[in-house]
Amino acid sequence: MPGFRRVARDTRPVRPTALVLAALPLLGATLPSVATAEEAPVAKAGGASYLTLGEVTVSASRTGALSARDVLSSVDILGAERVHDQQVDNAWELFTRAPGVMTTEFNQGTTSGKFSFRAFNGEGEINAVKLLIDGIPSNSNDGNMPYIDLIFPLDIESIEVVRGTNDARYGLHNIAGNAGITTRTGGNYTQGRVSYGSYDTVDTQWSAGLERGGFAQNYFVAYRGSEGFREHSDFDKFTFAGKWFYAPDSQPFRAGLIIRWFENDAEEPGYLTEADARRRPDFSYPFSATDGGERQVGTVSGHLDVDVAQDLVWTLKSYVNLLDDTRWVKFSAAVSQQERITNETHYGAISTLTWRPAVPRLDDFAIEGGIDVQQQDNESERYLDTARVRQRQTRDQAFDLTNYGGYAQMVVKPVSWLKFVPGVRVDRYEGDFEDLLNRSTADINDYGTIWQPKVAAVVTPLAGYDVYGNWGRSAQIGLAAGTYKIAPRLTDLEPSINDGWEVGLKFQPAPWLDGRLAYWEQVASDEVRRKLNDPTGDFDNVGETERTGVDLQLNVAPTSRLDAWFAWSVQDAEVLTPGPTEPALRGKEIDHTPDFILSGGIDYAVTDAFRTSVWTYAQGDYYPERTNATDEFGDYFVLNLLLAYDVTKQIGLEFQVRNLTDEYYEYVWHDGTQTLHSPGDDRTFFGAVNLRFDY
Repeated sequence: MPGFRRVARDTRPVRPTALVLAALPLLGATLPSVATAEEAPVAKAGGASYLTLGEVTVSASRTGALSARDVLSSVDILGAERVHDQQVDNAWELFTRAPGVMTTEFNQGTTSGKFSFRAFNGEGEINAVKLLIDGIPSNSNDGNMPYIDLIFPLDIESIEVVRGTNDARYGLHNIAGNAGITTRTGGNYTQGRVSYGSYDTVDTQWSAGLERGGFAQNYFVAYRGSEGFREHSDFDKFTFAGKWFYAPDSQPFRAGLIIRWFENDAEEPGYLTEADARRRPDFSYPFSATDGGERQVGTVSGHLDVDVAQDLVWTLKSYVNLLDDTRWVKFSAAVSQQERITNETHYGAISTLTWRPAVPRLDDFAIEGGIDVQQQDNESERYLDTARVRQRQTRDQAFDLTNYGGYAQMVVKPVSWLKFVPGVRVDRYEGDFEDLLNRSTADINDYGTIWQPKVAAVVTPLAGYDVYGNWGRSAQIGLAAGTYKIAPRLTDLEPSINDGWEVGLKFQPAPWLDGRLAYWEQVASDEVRRKLNDPTGDFDNVGETERTGVDLQLNVAPTSRLDAWFAWSVQDAEVLTPGPTEPALRGKEIDHTPDFILSGGIDYAVTDAFRTSVWTYAQGDYYPERTNATDEFGDYFVLNLLLAYDVTKQIGLEFQVRNLTDEYYEYVWHDGTQTLHSPGDDRTFFGAVNLRFDY
């Protein structure tokens, strides 16, 4: 297991609020509960807009809190069978299988990449997707997703992606939607996976569940290490998870405790010029020889669900998230190496109350209210280094942020062919900022109370056809130092308001065919973007922006042995009215936004024991900088192949080829003088042995 030295410091006192929130997971571990929102059983019937890929375990009745399936937007649910067999270095790569989702592959050690959607790019300047792991908020302060490193494929039960602005359940970072990863709890099994492949890549995953007398224990341990496709790209990563839940048959409650820990020690190959990237994509310049990163991520969460009455359910989740991240990076020979340190501790709690009374003359009715609080204590330091030896400090910031949020949401189905889901969310923010280099302080911008109304409806004119529409408002505040009123700014900044709407048709004309066709728009006022390379962590006012798109999805299963899926999203993002300092950006495309995203595949079971899978993901090209003055880059089409054979019910063998056609693809950005390129992996081969024992 790689070591990690703690560089950042935290000398600030712990607030009373933080102590209370930190204790809540321990309370949750001692109390009991019912099924979680993620486990709420659902029947795939009319009056909905969600689609599923792969098998998702459901039951016939409907109880518990409202879930993603109640959000009448573009909701996609990936079952475990879509992710368990995937050979990926990072969990965010699993989202290439989700419709309409773009993945940005930096391929730089611990800063490997991430996913995004609705024409928001993955650069880290504007992070518009709320990530949840077992219902726990899992974004860093700037909206990035380091906590997704905690998850490996074999521990995943399902993935839910909600695209759109009308989900009232979440606030901070829920600008374009949210994505939830649900991991495995309960059951009696032992499952393992060992694989080896190109670049001396070793992957071991072990998962076990033991359930007796209402007490369930689940454990997960995994390691992945590789020399990497490019020179100077070795990494070693390790993760552990323990989950303990108690649900006695005689009591209407379920309680649990989840602990996760992750460590990664990785080298960074750096970026190449365009010519060098084409000539020798596996190369790394000598000046990147000491670039790399060390990351530790941990989380502790308590979960409590109680059936207060037959039609009333209360849920409580509480958590502590920890992030320690140090990165050394030198982008080109002419600049200094930067040492970037991030140290964050986030405390939070989420409570919901869901009432599902039987209302005469209504087919369905539910009302839910929720409150949540998140407190963050953050530190950000930067140094100019020479081969990891500090020369000068350029940033030393300490800042806290507290988000208070609440929402109310209803599901009203007056007749069998019509359903409404109105809702509203309210958020407030508090916080303070301290610059320890120049001994200055600042208050948070007074964003006021941010009201975010939502409404959605679905009509079922014919069996198998659901026409839905929604409108919703989400909000963006500043990120990191951009959240605060730092001199020379004298006036408070307003939040950026995002108004989005969508109309769509979900169709299932036959049991073996379903799909969705949707058109959507999202307009933002005074959008702000973080300056990634700025020593102070300042921001730019992008101005008014517009994002539009069309999504088409198809799932086809003509026989029990054949299953195919296809998703194609056309999108556009541009600046309508630029900020006051950059008038030339009017009408320009927003950088790093490809004009289309495509994914699809075919699974075919040749026999009961032998199955094959071919799948692809692709995207169009994009401008790597904001003025659109360069060529466009980034388009690719990657094809993958899987062959799997079950020797027995307990033992399975797999052979997998990633990038079957040896396609050249890359991530590209612009440093102000030139484009810099990070090539993706070439054709790679992996073999795996799977073990499964059920008790």
